[in-house]
Amino acid sequence: MTEFFDNPEIVLYEPEIEAVKLSEPVERMHQTEFVPESAFLVAVDCGEFDADASLDELAELALTAGAEVRGRMCQRRDSPKKATCIGSGRLEELRVLCESDNITLVIFDRELSGTQLRNIETAVGCRVIDRTMLILDIFATRAHSAEGRLQVELAQLKYRLPRLTGQGLALSRLGGGIGTRGPGETKLESDRRHIRRRIQALRDHLDEVDRRRALRHERRRKDGVTSVALVGYTNVGKSTLMNTLTDAGVLAENKLFATLDPTSRQLRLPDGRAVLLIDTVGLIRRLPHELVNAFRSTLEEAAEADVILNLCDASAIDSAEQLEVTEKLLAELGVGDRPVIHVFNKCDLAPVELLTGYKNSVCRISAKTGMGIPALLDAVAAALPPDRRRVELLLPFDQGALAGQCRRDGFVELEEYTENGIRMTVVLDARLLHYTEKYIIE
Repeated sequence: MTEFFDNPEIVLYEPEIEAVKLSEPVERMHQTEFVPESAFLVAVDCGEFDADASLDELAELALTAGAEVRGRMCQRRDSPKKATCIGSGRLEELRVLCESDNITLVIFDRELSGTQLRNIETAVGCRVIDRTMLILDIFATRAHSAEGRLQVELAQLKYRLPRLTGQGLALSRLGGGIGTRGPGETKLESDRRHIRRRIQALRDHLDEVDRRRALRHERRRKDGVTSVALVGYTNVGKSTLMNTLTDAGVLAENKLFATLDPTSRQLRLPDGRAVLLIDTVGLIRRLPHELVNAFRSTLEEAAEADVILNLCDASAIDSAEQLEVTEKLLAELGVGDRPVIHVFNKCDLAPVELLTGYKNSVCRISAKTGMGIPALLDAVAAALPPDRRRVELLLPFDQGALAGQCRRDGFVELEEYTENGIRMTVVLDARLLHYTEKYIIE
C-alpha cells in the first residue's frame, strides 16, 4: 500500500532587490518565513499492531514536531529486514519518491538500529529518523521545567549510546601512518565515555529530585493533604480539564504532548473538601522505554494519589485502547489498590453510544463546555476516604486563627457570633477534628 499526497506547486523566482529606506525599521531585514520540513512516513506491518492506526498517529506526531507530511508507505513483511528494515524494492521506490517530491526527512514508524539508519540514509539520500527520535524531539521542545529537561536529556543520551557503533573510520582517531601507531582511544570510545559520564550525572541530579519529591509526599501525608491525579492518553483533554476545574492556566492545545511538566492546583469539592489536583504527562502507544524510565518519577505522582482520574477521548475510535494503555502503566506502577474513575471526555463531539462496562465511570464529560463537571466532582468526593464529619463548634474569641482555618480547609454551613464565642456548623477532616475536638458541642 502506497499513498501519495498532492505535491504543492513549486514556484521559482528571482526576488527584486529594493533599497531599504532609512525610516523603515531594521528588523525588516531579518524577517524570515518558517518553512516546515517535508516528511515521508514509512511503516513495516508485521502483524504486531494496527499499522494504519499507528501511521495516523505518527502523522500527528510529525505535525506536532513541525513537519509537513507529503506521503506514506507501508510494507507487509514477516519481520523487518535486518539491514534496511524494508525490502530493497521498496527502498529504491522510496529513493525515487524522495528525489521527485523534494522530501527532506523520512520517518520510520518503529525503532531503528544505528546500522539501519546509516544504510537507509545512504540509499535514499536524505535524513532518516525513527519513531523514538521523533518523540524525543517533541519532548525536548515541550519540556520547560528543570526536571523535565533533565529527564528528556537522559532519555536522549540513553537512546543515542548504543547507536554510536557502525559508523566506521569517522569515529576513529587512530591512523595507519608513521607517528600514529600505538595505543590510543577511538572517537567512538571517547564519545561513549563522555555520554556514560553525563548519564551518571543526570541520574544523580534526578535522584536528588526524587528525594525532594519523596519529602514533599511525606509532608503531604503528615498534613493530611488529599490528592487526585489526572492520567491518560496524550491529547485527551487533561490540561483543559485542569483549567476548567482550577483555573490553572495550563497550556492546552490540540496537539500531542502539548504539556509535559506536571502541574498541581487546589480543587474544592462540593462537600467542602480541598484536594490537590495533579496533571501528569500524557501517554502514547509504544512509548519508548527510555522515556518511560526517565519520566517514571513524574508518573509516580499517580501512585501517590488518593484517587486517579483515567481520561480518554470519547470521540476517538480507539478510546478503549487509550484506557488500556493507561491501565497497563498504572499496573506497572503498582496502583491497583487506588480508586480509579474512568472519565470519557469530549462527549460534546462523541456519538450518543458511549463505552460502558466499567465499574467506576463518568461517561458524559466535556472539559471544554463544562458538561458533566458536577457529576465528576461528586464522583471524586464519593471515591475519597470518608474521613470528614459534620460537627458543631463553639470557639472562644481568642481562637480566631482556628476559626479561619476551619473556613479555609473545611466546609462551613452556618456561622454566627454569640456572647460565648463563634458558633459554627462545619464539615472537617480528621486533622481539623483533632484540633477542634475540645470545642465540639455535643
